[in-house]
Amino acid sequence: MQNSMPPLSALRAFEATARLGSVTAAAEELSVTHGAVSRQLKSLDNHFGIPLFAKAGRGLVLTPHGEQLQSGLSEAFIKLRDSCASLKRDVEEAPFTLACPGSLLARWLIPRLDRLHRDLPELKLKVVVSETEQPGNQSDASATLAFAEPPWPAEVEVFELLPEQICAVVSPQLMAHIDAIKPQTLFANKLLYTASRPQAWPQWASAQGLETAQLEQALCEGQGFDHLYYLMEAAVAGLGVAIAPRLLVEDDLKSGRLVAPWGSIETPARLCLWLPVRTNILAQPRRSEPLAEWLKRELGR
Repeated sequence: MQNSMPPLSALRAFEATARLGSVTAAAEELSVTHGAVSRQLKSLDNHFGIPLFAKAGRGLVLTPHGEQLQSGLSEAFIKLRDSCASLKRDVEEAPFTLACPGSLLARWLIPRLDRLHRDLPELKLKVVVSETEQPGNQSDASATLAFAEPPWPAEVEVFELLPEQICAVVSPQLMAHIDAIKPQTLFANKLLYTASRPQAWPQWASAQGLETAQLEQALCEGQGFDHLYYLMEAAVAGLGVAIAPRLLVEDDLKSGRLVAPWGSIETPARLCLWLPVRTNILAQPRRSEPLAEWLKRELGR
């Protein structure tokens, strides 16, 4: 039995031709060729087994069967256009929710939020603290800004922004008791770290050619913190030597609150804007791209 529902593209061509009274006008509105509209109309005639248009001079008029089809189709397309326009408007007017780890939010993004709102007012940005360690997994977020190491999961789209660099930092007061020429002298002090980045000290020590056993012993006697913000304040207070992403301590280094006597090393991690693929339905990629470009420019400063 033949399907009673013809292709939507053919019905769309019919509706436009019937409303405009011309195949040429319908083709212009639909951004297709005259021949494409004619083929769609012919396919409808074949589908129903009856002609839907009749020639009248140089134009076309609806047959009684064509009028019957148009009577229901015009209302249906009006409702369809209204529904699509309403959905598009709701999506574009909804706030774009950016999830971000608290340390990255407090130490890098918040000082730049005014400029971000001024530069991208149409984004209607709303910033929230990440609820999960896995970027892209927060259910209420349009995107996530976070450091992570590849490979990237298949269920997210990733805009890579910046390679991560980490550095060991100390207060100027504590630095007076450390030999900048010999990184191993830092082991005479308490090592400070965050529980969320246990690999940071080993990565840095390996790049400096330090002994693993010596590092492990120092870490056993060190102190961990739940958040990088507390870690940095402990370092500023001279409680020990901290390890942190260079991006998040740059302002402290410039102000002299902290020093990084051994420079920085690059890790496999990247700062990325993570976009769940499921949000493609809501056209979030189109809204994410200006944000990703803005972040790249700001990081380039």
